[in-house]
Amino acid sequence: MLDSLNRPGSAERAPQPIDRAPLWGLMALCSIGFPIVLADHALGADQVTGNAPNIILILADDLGYGDIKSFGGDRCQIETPHFDRLAREGMRFTDAHVNASVCVPSRMAIMTGRYPWRFGPPEPGGPWGYLGTRLPAGQHTLGTMLRAAGYHTGYVGKWHLGTKMQTLDGRTQGPDNVDYRRPLDVGPPQFGFQESCILPGSLDMFPYAFVRNNRWVGEVTAEKGWSAFNRRGPAAEDFEDVKVLETLSGEAERFLRDRAADAQQGRPFFLYLALTSPHTPVSPSSKFAGRSKLGIYGDFVMETDACVGRVLSALDALDLADNTLVMASSDHGPASYAGRRRKATFLQMKELEEDGHFAGGPFRGYKFSVYEGGLRVPLAVRWPPVVPAGTTCGRLVGLQDLMATFAELTGTKLDDAAGPDSISFLPLLKDPTAAAPRTSMAFEASPARAIRAGAWKLALCPGSGCAGTYGNMPPRDQAWRDALKQFGRLPTRMEELQQGPFVQLFNLDEDPGETTNLAATHPGKVQELVSLLRSQISAGRSTPGPTLTNDRPRIPLFPGLPRHVAAAVQRSP
Repeated sequence: MLDSLNRPGSAERAPQPIDRAPLWGLMALCSIGFPIVLADHALGADQVTGNAPNIILILADDLGYGDIKSFGGDRCQIETPHFDRLAREGMRFTDAHVNASVCVPSRMAIMTGRYPWRFGPPEPGGPWGYLGTRLPAGQHTLGTMLRAAGYHTGYVGKWHLGTKMQTLDGRTQGPDNVDYRRPLDVGPPQFGFQESCILPGSLDMFPYAFVRNNRWVGEVTAEKGWSAFNRRGPAAEDFEDVKVLETLSGEAERFLRDRAADAQQGRPFFLYLALTSPHTPVSPSSKFAGRSKLGIYGDFVMETDACVGRVLSALDALDLADNTLVMASSDHGPASYAGRRRKATFLQMKELEEDGHFAGGPFRGYKFSVYEGGLRVPLAVRWPPVVPAGTTCGRLVGLQDLMATFAELTGTKLDDAAGPDSISFLPLLKDPTAAAPRTSMAFEASPARAIRAGAWKLALCPGSGCAGTYGNMPPRDQAWRDALKQFGRLPTRMEELQQGPFVQLFNLDEDPGETTNLAATHPGKVQELVSLLRSQISAGRSTPGPTLTNDRPRIPLFPGLPRHVAAAVQRSP
């Protein structure tokens, strides 16, 4: 498949590196609608003369905390030498989180430094990879910020932030009306990425076709589907699920080769490599089939790890390792329906646990849930001149903090409205024992909310906070039935909802597995955390600064509240 991704011709060629002075680069960005990002230095000259590192962000898809040997330890039965190398040569973060336990909102926060529930409704779109754009036009992103700071920006892999596709009939995009001969109107280039090669959605979400610099690759005239859910839909003729990781790794290597000479001359690059694995379909290539004793899931994790290794090897070969910051993590926890069988199967992850492999590490829950297994992710960072090798940091960090962290290390001053939920953890990269920059963080399941402050975590729901269709326990409906039975009646006031058994309070220092709900015995702590979340919602930000306006007029504390419960509360005087 790599050969089929022909380099674009003159009409499709990726934008050339910015060779103009940084001021002119800023003016150009502002002229097309990107928000202004000012450098601390007069013209941002330090950003383009060799002081700032190259940056590579590798984001796996559905990779659990315990899927990586250096994080899962004895409870991990998969060999992950390359991710482990990154941790050994850099720093492990053991309390790193994403804000959401499902793909789209997690990726929105990573890209923008803003909690996704602050954004307004998305643009109209179709199913799966045809979803409409999730970010408004002109949204400040990692791409726009780093491009303005003098970086050459590239995005490779799963996008899943929505696009605007041209259609044959002028109607909302969907499987039956997209014109694959014409470029996307909105894609990565509109959010600051000068080069891109993406899948619009996940590997099990049609259309199954690559898009390079907003142009479709190949003839999208076939219909295909993959084993997990057998979602059949439009596909490029030569697209094969088992070859996608090879393609993405090759694209990353090409980007690094193309940027090496400029990088060595002090013109840095930013590469966002968003892998499609080990998200379903669990589709290891023939090269990795049979590698793991855990079957195809282990094989696929090993191939995911090998992608990290290829990036590290390319940096070594190009003599770029010493001045490149490399981060590897995941968009959220593992899927309960993934495992040895290709078909998505209810709670088959438990079969791997019976064989000693715990994809979620010591934590409870999976993807979609409000528990740590869905929200805590492995994070390893290497930057040889700055990050001490072989170290571990136990401070709370969120992947939405990348916006502020990258801004600080490039000397970029963020506008007051940019990255309102992002806090730089650059001090921790220098010293893992430094004071924690972040002391609280908000989370969402599908769809419940949670808030963390210090060791205390409050889940504003009973049970897993999600439907439990594929194995998260207890499922939302059952958890609400049990909570109402325990309470003895329908709650009639919001204050009644803000107590056990309708909420869950955990002390993660003492109970990382979230086994004991302390809400009934610590009502003051519950109210403290509710007040904290309310204040972060109303302020439009969770960081210091002027009050901002959320794009949505109403952000409920209890999304997913059963209708009869919501009606009872609303009827109360």
